[in-house]
Amino acid sequence: MSQPQPPTTEQVDAYIRTRLALAGFDLDSLPEQPDPETGVPTREQALRSLRSFVTSAPAAIAGWTPPVDGRPAAAYAQQAAPPLLYPSITEAWTGGVDER
Repeated sequence: MSQPQPPTTEQVDAYIRTRLALAGFDLDSLPEQPDPETGVPTREQALRSLRSFVTSAPAAIAGWTPPVDGRPAAAYAQQAAPPLLYPSITEAWTGGVDER
């Protein structure tokens, strides 16, 4: 089985522009030339930075989990084991009924 090819720069740019559009931001609203008064990044600077982030950070972000002790532990437990719609059926399938 062959390894998947990494996306091209054009594909990454299209992904970034799509995600920004879904969030309600138009990358074309940024200036083409640097503006020293405001310090707003140019389109190319913003796209270059986002391209670097998208191609490097998601693997690290995807592997992150909150600590299992302390304050976020209860919220994490709810996400890790969400309530079941029909717990009796699931318990019967998984053998949880026999343990009672």
